[in-house]
Amino acid sequence: MNDVLLARDAVRERLGGRTPAVAIILGSGLGGLTDRIEATVRIPYGDIPGFHVPKVEGHKGELVIGTLGGKMVLAQSGRFHMYEGYSADENVLPVRVFGALGIRTLIVTNAAGGVRRSYGHGTIMLIADHLNLTGRNPLVGHQRPGEERFPDLSEAYDGALRQAARDAAGRLDIPLEEGVYAALLGPSYETPAEVRMLERLGADAVGMSTAPEVIAARALGIRCLGFSLVTNPGAGYTSTPLAHKDVMEIAGRAGKELARLVEGVVAAL
Repeated sequence: MNDVLLARDAVRERLGGRTPAVAIILGSGLGGLTDRIEATVRIPYGDIPGFHVPKVEGHKGELVIGTLGGKMVLAQSGRFHMYEGYSADENVLPVRVFGALGIRTLIVTNAAGGVRRSYGHGTIMLIADHLNLTGRNPLVGHQRPGEERFPDLSEAYDGALRQAARDAAGRLDIPLEEGVYAALLGPSYETPAEVRMLERLGADAVGMSTAPEVIAARALGIRCLGFSLVTNPGAGYTSTPLAHKDVMEIAGRAGKELARLVEGVVAAL
């Protein structure tokens, strides 16, 4: 628990006694959302005890505090992933810090591969549910104060928040799909056989994050909303090799629409 409290105190010092209404986790290449946040305070991860500086392209490594859609938000620009060698416990430290700060709403975003065959480049998918296939769970081990030992995940992604996202997409004329996100450990992309397996399991998009963060958030009673930005078709659907640089390029372009949608949701809360 000391890791959470030390990090919380370092962030709280920069908040000036205020509590953000929403925390937002930004996935690969989606850090451009921070450009829409006004009156920002930026805290490099290196200034926060227990936070690791991401080594992956597209993850800047800072917390950004400011106003978005008329609400005070705290944005996590960059993850430290389990595939980098961090434990599930370390991976969700930011979420636990958000909870310790009193934040009760979390929006998670990620760049993902399309498993549903109709998903093209730049498709925005509202996450209705997830498959945690990472083999890791951040609740394993001693029970932390304030966390439920056996959280109910029957509605891990809050129904009212999902409706707010649909409403915002309609107002802003942003096409929005809805489906199931599968989280794998990575860092290798999936094989064609694995994509076919995921399709049969009911997944619509696949990535390397998000599910552990949502599990930790729900254990803390934080309500969650999630979006996947589909940056590439699943392996085997095309003959084009998958490359991280292409993911970054598409996320950078299509991510502007997702940023607009997230702002619209925050404004409606």
